[in-house]
Amino acid sequence: MENADSLFNPSLAAALIKLDPEDGAQIVEYFKTHALLSREKALLQASVRDQKKLLVENSKLKKDIEQLKIQLQEKQRRRTAKALYSPAPQTGSPASTTPANQPPSPAGASAAVPGDPSPPPSDRRERQRGRRRGERKARPVSDSLSLEAEPCIEPSRLDLRVGRILSIRRHPLSQTMSVQKVDVGENSSRTVVSKLEGNTDFEELTGRLAVLLCNVKACRLRGIESQARLLCCAASDDCPELLTPPTGSNPGDRVTFLNYPGEPDKELQSKQRVWELLQPDLQVDARGVANYKGCSFEVKGKGLVRAPTLTNCNIR
Repeated sequence: MENADSLFNPSLAAALIKLDPEDGAQIVEYFKTHALLSREKALLQASVRDQKKLLVENSKLKKDIEQLKIQLQEKQRRRTAKALYSPAPQTGSPASTTPANQPPSPAGASAAVPGDPSPPPSDRRERQRGRRRGERKARPVSDSLSLEAEPCIEPSRLDLRVGRILSIRRHPLSQTMSVQKVDVGENSSRTVVSKLEGNTDFEELTGRLAVLLCNVKACRLRGIESQARLLCCAASDDCPELLTPPTGSNPGDRVTFLNYPGEPDKELQSKQRVWELLQPDLQVDARGVANYKGCSFEVKGKGLVRAPTLTNCNIR
């Protein structure tokens, strides 16, 4: 700290002492003390201002540090997410190729061959351990989807058409079967192999209209391919009768069901067993009308399909 004598002008002090020899010295000391106090006060105020300034700057620096810390954490999160969701490099990519100056692998180590689908030995060992521990393989998602997409079993899936029997003969290899040529409205007739009753009159059936199931899968019966199925009705103790289409029907007319609209399958799949599941509900009612669960067989605009004489019997 500066001396008090340096803060007060010596010539001024001498002039005061000369003017008042008795109290001049006290007045000079008073002024010196006052000047010294003023100097200390100014220094103290300057120190307080510097301290406040430092506090403000310190607070600002703290805020800047917090912001930088938040930005750093955000960048770290983005980098981690990018590493997790980025696709793995492919085997044939340039990044995965081995440089020419890379030293050879140690003896006994298995080298990865480009295009080799076999997993590394470590992966095979892990899979074998998992199987030994009884781990179950995950069920494919397609199983649940295939169950949900399974079609309904409805009679509209049956391709029932009116057909005209062009000819009928006995099967050359079986006395209990007959072979018919039937016109179902296509470019050529279809061959149908059916079971034959002992009293069947071939002449009576020739030229007659019948109802055929046309989208069954073709199959060979005693060496002859059957391309459709003739529908008939029979009680347990009666001879079967062919279903009779309504008057005015023509070969190729479709037999439909009012309560079951829809287009038939192109071909009934044997594993779905559509015909086998529908057949128990195909019946002839007390009026002689063919129906499925009370819904009649109908040729649109021409009438209903009936049995010639039988009632309350099953269709097969």
